[in-house]
Amino acid sequence: MTEQQQTPADPRAADLAARVRDLMPGVRSDLETLTRIPSVSLPSFDQHHVEDSARTVAELLQAEGLQVEVVREGGQPAVIGHLPAPEGAPTVLLYAHHDVQPPGESGWDTDPFEPTQVGERLYGRGVADDKAGVMAHVAALRAHGGRPPVGVTVFVEGEEEVGSESLPHILERHGDRLACDAIVLADSHNWKIGVPALTTTLRGMVRVVVEVRALDHGVHSGLYGGAVPDGLTALARLLATLHDEAGDVAVPGLMSSEAADLDYSEDDLRADSGLADGVSPIGTGSFLSRMWTKPSVTVIGIDAPSVDRAANLLTPVGRAKLSMRIHPAEAPGTAYQALKEHLERNAPWGCQVSVTLDDEGSGFAADAQGPVYDAARAAFRDAWGGVEPVDIGVGGSIPFVAAFAERFPQAAILVTGVEDPDTRAHAANESLHLGEFERVCLAEALLLERLGALGKDGSHD
Repeated sequence: MTEQQQTPADPRAADLAARVRDLMPGVRSDLETLTRIPSVSLPSFDQHHVEDSARTVAELLQAEGLQVEVVREGGQPAVIGHLPAPEGAPTVLLYAHHDVQPPGESGWDTDPFEPTQVGERLYGRGVADDKAGVMAHVAALRAHGGRPPVGVTVFVEGEEEVGSESLPHILERHGDRLACDAIVLADSHNWKIGVPALTTTLRGMVRVVVEVRALDHGVHSGLYGGAVPDGLTALARLLATLHDEAGDVAVPGLMSSEAADLDYSEDDLRADSGLADGVSPIGTGSFLSRMWTKPSVTVIGIDAPSVDRAANLLTPVGRAKLSMRIHPAEAPGTAYQALKEHLERNAPWGCQVSVTLDDEGSGFAADAQGPVYDAARAAFRDAWGGVEPVDIGVGGSIPFVAAFAERFPQAAILVTGVEDPDTRAHAANESLHLGEFERVCLAEALLLERLGALGKDGSHD
């Protein structure tokens, strides 16, 4: 980041930029400490690390003068910290999560829980998703000397990566403490390096387990093969019905629409996704519509004998887990029913098909207009040296956004983030672009300043 890019023309903004620049070594050090805690919230991992992570987040917020409590409503620990609003000022809720995905078994070039800088990027599991979100909130508070011009409530969840099952209970029991005029949810990404973005739409999600039974028990593949189907072949044929020849989802009745008209080419798609040479994209319509506003179905797991241990056997049952992403306005229950009926209707050779709902989450579409959104875009513009922010959709699902929108309907919801197209969240070699991280921290500090100037009624003082 050059001095010209980083320093806004407005004197107050320039002062905050200088403060953030001076704070970044300490912010990065605290981010690295937090990242070293392997706070994987899947129950098959040691949950003491999630406890350690919550405690560390609580200490970071207490050091900035917040009144802090670690809360738990049947799930993993969440952290709530609060600074009261100055007279007449709004209250802003800052959200992030401190739990992380498992590191996976292979593919890392560095130790996933030892943050390592390579070039302009810092590598490590959770370094971007979402511990950088936690530290962006801390950095914004530090930039204001622990006395921001707005009330601040920081809510850092501990089970986002496993579905936020206890979030509705937290919102029900502690909702009064989380009441706010605006919400900043730091768990998304920017359009590209050097171009900030507000996420205004998110697809919803339905996850199911489908089981196809062909036999009561396994039998010799030589004796009965050719006359008797097996569960795995039947499963493969069933899964093949989920897409048409072009690769569009073939489940009837699902919603779709056109996404924002942003410049995104096949070269961009290949570079961002790592699409292998010779492999064609799937689906029809614009690439952004395919990823943001049209449904998708992905096979994310199959139970099957391993190649090394396979017997000459007709496997009686095939099981798979499917992840379906749905239009931001589609009701998950309606989409689940459509998928279930499609799978049952296309049972190969009369095999028994059962479909079980594993998880679901609503999508989100913001009416991103008004003074709070104007303040956010101005903060981005200043932090990125005059670059205009863009409104984007995200193909992934963040169900807690819909939960916040339902609980606080009067609050403007700003979905922001620290990631970029090469972050590789959830995958091996997850990383954070350090220059962009500094801009994110500055943008949030500027946003608090601008929201304070708006006042509680949303008009300038």
